[in-house]
Amino acid sequence: MNNPTAKPYAGATSATVRELNLRTVWGLIGASAPISRAEISRATGISKPTVSAVLEDLLQIGLVAETADDSRGFTYGAVFFKPRPEAAYAVAFDVGARRLRGALAGLDGAEVVRLDAEVDKLDAPGMVTAAVRLARELAEAAGVPQSSVRHAVIGVPGVVDRRDGRVRQAANVTGMEGFAAQEQFSAALGMPVTVENDIHLAAHGEYARGCGGSADSFLFLSIGTGVGAGLVLGGHLHRGFKGAAGELDDAFEPEYTDNADGTRESSVPTGTDPCAPALMQYAARKLPGEPEPTPERVFELARAGDPAALDVAHEEARRIANYVAVAAAVVDVELVVLGGGIGLNGDLLLAPVAEHLAARLPYPPRLETSALGSGAVLAGAASLGASLTVEQLIREYFG
Repeated sequence: MNNPTAKPYAGATSATVRELNLRTVWGLIGASAPISRAEISRATGISKPTVSAVLEDLLQIGLVAETADDSRGFTYGAVFFKPRPEAAYAVAFDVGARRLRGALAGLDGAEVVRLDAEVDKLDAPGMVTAAVRLARELAEAAGVPQSSVRHAVIGVPGVVDRRDGRVRQAANVTGMEGFAAQEQFSAALGMPVTVENDIHLAAHGEYARGCGGSADSFLFLSIGTGVGAGLVLGGHLHRGFKGAAGELDDAFEPEYTDNADGTRESSVPTGTDPCAPALMQYAARKLPGEPEPTPERVFELARAGDPAALDVAHEEARRIANYVAVAAAVVDVELVVLGGGIGLNGDLLLAPVAEHLAARLPYPPRLETSALGSGAVLAGAASLGASLTVEQLIREYFG
């Protein structure tokens, strides 16, 4: 506050106050519809004449509609208002190595229609082409004009550099490393595009529509073929300075492998990494009768009471606790949500992970498994897309 180089406070103009009032009223209508002018005024403290002006703006934009409320009996001519989620749409994508998941969402973030496309062996430019095709199919399936689809949110497996929109640390899709995803998807789709790390979107989805909404701050930890994390702090998705928040693999000292060409590769030590390939190396030693074990088979045996498989599950719990402890010790989250193919085995993992955390942390977080499963990324993209579309409509209206 006392920084001599800080810019002087510009103060609120009548236009910014008008927009602020509009967002406040819009949010209240979405949460409390049907609602009258008088009720909006009482709930927000905004004067009735100002509420009337804001409602006129919202009607002009198309975000709300007048409605009746027959459940109240006599309303003495009061007019009620409700949101219009069909005023515009957002398209959401979850980019995977084998499948491109897509959904069309209304302004309430709810999926109107969902379609998937097989994209095995497609490179990054091919994913862009597939997304354009799938966006068209989604609009057709929903029976809405493509012009009503105003924003796209795309979840990709990699760090999205917030400075230039390029994707880093992307190993699952050929050509995605360094790919100018923001620019390429936007140009091809012909609309504003937001590209996000897929696990960040999963965290946003859990907060909007899953069990994450029960906490003000939480960590979403996805454990499958790889490990990724998303942080929601103070009700907001925390991406970090460059978009790399949640890359917990980087918190552990790597082990190095010397290649024949003289280069060195680094990776998380297999005795630390909770990802499926590392855990299956441990499982192969513990389960000699399963020379090529899979996570599904190991957890199936554990549920059947196999001692060796239970040992593998407990080892995985120890590894997960190590990852959780790194984040919890720094940001003191209230909740940790486990997701991914391995993380969803909560019946075998939650209790031992909690025991490890209680032994290590003075304030251990509570634990839950994802309520959205494999749909978390798409739910997050749809929710974020809806809110960004509303902002886009408001900005366009106010010029």
